[in-house]
Amino acid sequence: MTYDVEALRARIPALRAGVAHFDGPGGTQTPAPVIAAITDALSNPLSVRGSAAPGEINAETIVRDFRRAMADLLGAEDTGIVVGRSATQLTYDFSRVLARSWAPGDEVVVSRLDHDANIRPWVQAAERAGAVVRWADFDPATGDLSAASVGALLTDRTRLVAVTAASNLIGTRPDMAAIAELVHRAGALLYVDGVHFAAHAFVDVAELGADFYVCSPYKFFGPHHGVLAASPRLLETLRPDKLAPSTDAVPERFEFGTLPYEALAGTRAAVDFLADLAPGPTGDRRARLRSAYAAIEEHETVLRESAEHALSQLDGVTRHSRAALRTPTMLLTFDNRSALDAHHFLARSQVHAPAGSFYALEASRHLGLGDAGGLRVGLSPYNNADDVERLFAGLSAFLRA
Repeated sequence: MTYDVEALRARIPALRAGVAHFDGPGGTQTPAPVIAAITDALSNPLSVRGSAAPGEINAETIVRDFRRAMADLLGAEDTGIVVGRSATQLTYDFSRVLARSWAPGDEVVVSRLDHDANIRPWVQAAERAGAVVRWADFDPATGDLSAASVGALLTDRTRLVAVTAASNLIGTRPDMAAIAELVHRAGALLYVDGVHFAAHAFVDVAELGADFYVCSPYKFFGPHHGVLAASPRLLETLRPDKLAPSTDAVPERFEFGTLPYEALAGTRAAVDFLADLAPGPTGDRRARLRSAYAAIEEHETVLRESAEHALSQLDGVTRHSRAALRTPTMLLTFDNRSALDAHHFLARSQVHAPAGSFYALEASRHLGLGDAGGLRVGLSPYNNADDVERLFAGLSAFLRA
């Protein structure tokens, strides 16, 4: 059994509209089983979690199944899975908690490759604590962020390093294991933004060396909310502000208010949907996810290489995504033409490739693109060869116009 992209597309209702979607880095389209899981959660009795009334039991079951699914997806423990409104909100929450132990003269390392959600919370927390912020730069010519560039910034005063596992702007995938080894050797913690990475690659938080790993299910077929994975033992050492009556148990200690049960039900369904993409039916969910991501990476790599070859035939187009290891996400700029104009032109022929810096403001500036960024072409598991042909035809027409 091989990867069947057409069977996958048939299970995503939004694709019936005929749009060729290259906006996956901003959020994938939603499969029917995920929509059904959300509907089912809201169609049955639902209340605050408990063990007596049907609504209580349903809520408890949804949360339990969600944590187990995300633990399988990330290679984490289910008691280390924290729910948040978004990855940004989770990072702000944890930056405030972790910064309580920082003192003037301590150091925090952030990367110019990152989405601002993994930069600004740490910069602001460091400023309040009197800590020093050190910046890891990537090579603008290749897009690569080397472990050595991060390691050169580490000292015995480094308390935390925040680095993305994959750039949402240009797709670069740094060597996280090598970075983690240097960070931990320095006695610091590693906070990994895995939002873009989790949409394209099999995640193992232990292999990555992440002390904290944050992601967003809506990037991999799920609903809009955030998820953080960490060791329960590490979470036990952290004391966030919380309401007096709320539980102090981990991971609930970090979850404020009633959880969005319908979103958690949808996320569980999204993980199962991903597992169902495995070329074979054997193995537990974690094993099937590993197989599914291998198939997704192979499919997306073929499409990326096809798209890159086609784009190389166009004059006046610069591709800024050239890292040795990268996701199928390409940032394009045009000689004497606006990326925003390209976005609008393509949209008229139902090809959706958005333009901007996509909150990767430091990366866009480091590439010499200012705050404008470029046209982002992001492939997803449901893209096919016809989508790539439509993109090429649209850009060809735009450059002739």
